[in-house]
Amino acid sequence: MFILFAADLEDVAAKHNVNIHGYADDTQLYLSGRRDDTTSTVHQLEGCITDVGHWMSANRLKLNTEKSELLWSRSRHSLSSLTGCGPSLQLGADTVKAQDDVDLLGVTILSDLSLQHHVSNVSATSFYWLHQIRCVRRSLDSESTATLIHAFVTSRVDQCYTVLAGATKSVTNILQHVLNAAARVVSDTRKFDLGLTRLLHEDLHWLDVADQVTYKLGVIMHRCQHGKALQYLVDCCTPATNVVSRRRLWSATQQLMVVPQHRISTVGRRAFVVHGLMVWNSLPDDLRTQQTLAPSNRAGKLGCFLGTSVHSALETFATITLYKLTYTILYHT
Repeated sequence: MFILFAADLEDVAAKHNVNIHGYADDTQLYLSGRRDDTTSTVHQLEGCITDVGHWMSANRLKLNTEKSELLWSRSRHSLSSLTGCGPSLQLGADTVKAQDDVDLLGVTILSDLSLQHHVSNVSATSFYWLHQIRCVRRSLDSESTATLIHAFVTSRVDQCYTVLAGATKSVTNILQHVLNAAARVVSDTRKFDLGLTRLLHEDLHWLDVADQVTYKLGVIMHRCQHGKALQYLVDCCTPATNVVSRRRLWSATQQLMVVPQHRISTVGRRAFVVHGLMVWNSLPDDLRTQQTLAPSNRAGKLGCFLGTSVHSALETFATITLYKLTYTILYHT
């Protein structure tokens, strides 16, 4: 209901050529610019936020600058050219200072868009709960233990899984260690006991972290292909049949997507508009042509993957209640 009430904010942001994205009571304003346009970028965002504050006052709301966050995002090699974390925003008598990291929909994002801090936090919290559950494991049966693991550990790991698309093994391995330890607790086995792979894939039907990311991206892409996803995700997908020069090519008959070019492999390749389309194009033909993916359909498990219910892919959007108004400036090199 709050999203419907605050729908007019999109018009306010559009007047200043600022992009806006809302989820629950969280709103992100973001724009891109060149590093020699820093001053004009700051003025543009300050004007937009000021008008947002006026709109909120007119609608009996309050813009809480104390919970607002500002992030200047650039490549790791270009961050040194910024003074500190970057320039601040002056909103009347209040000042919003730039930070090294922000909490965006439950995901901690650093200024270089790396996720190392995020997965480290998830790992630390998950191992804390695993230790607590392990202490009382002998008093629990397997079903009760699995319920606790899903409530306190795997649900935390699954949150916003798709942001790990294109992440390096050094990042995904941290979460994989969490899943391995969780499987050991559920089965009441020890670290060096044999049969971990069978336990994960055959008994618990858990995917490895990298495969789970691919699985969820594939399901989201299937929903985009059939118009069942959010519109801003659908707009990121360009079927080969929509490109005049490709309508007679083999790719047009196989329901493939046109993958846009990207400059930076460490960042651009991780974007949904790139990596999601690459995952879709890599799926077997029979999966791309299916109209529905029923939870009981084993073909809907991305071919050779053993996974959980298709509905679990929707957990990507089931994030925690949000409280901050986050300003993110994507700053290109």
